[in-house]
Amino acid sequence: MLILAGFGNPEAKYQGNRHNVGFMAMDAIARGHGFAPGKKRFSSLTAEGEIAGVRALLLKPQTFYNDSGRAIAEALKFYKVTPADVVVFHDEIDLAPGRFRMKTGGGAAGNNGIRSTTAHIGDAFRRARIGVGHPGDKAMVQHYVLSDFHKVEREWLDPLLAAIAGAAPFLARGEDERYQAEVLRLAPAEKADPKKLRGGGD
Repeated sequence: MLILAGFGNPEAKYQGNRHNVGFMAMDAIARGHGFAPGKKRFSSLTAEGEIAGVRALLLKPQTFYNDSGRAIAEALKFYKVTPADVVVFHDEIDLAPGRFRMKTGGGAAGNNGIRSTTAHIGDAFRRARIGVGHPGDKAMVQHYVLSDFHKVEREWLDPLLAAIAGAAPFLARGEDERYQAEVLRLAPAEKADPKKLRGGGD
């Protein structure tokens, strides 16, 4: 079982936030690959299905972003899989808007969802980092990630989410580098300084 977990906050008021782009990615994959309607399990909203013949579980933890690791650990324990079978999708302020990077292991770099996941299952899980840009000032980061994407940002966000779903067969087969390359081919984005926002800040 491949476990794909998107970070986000569960209440409706957070739905369009940059911090919830992980949830948006789960929704895009569910739509793109015909996953069954979601169920409440593992302190999450879940959906089961297949991607390129590989069984997969999509998780949207309902524990709030900073405690996401607890929900992921529940699913990992139930299915008796390893952290290498877990892919976490999350917003990344250190990548320019629209950029996408796969990574395995490493530190949390200030991301409390990653810190929580590492505390519960170790750091050997795979990470799908979705660039949202940086507000340019460390003091503004919390407000920035908990604010909605602007309408103009949907011009890069919607194609990126479609690419994340469309290229998912590579991810399911464990070909993370090819997955990253295909996402960027389908939804090209400039290699800009993440602090130079496309579409403006709040």
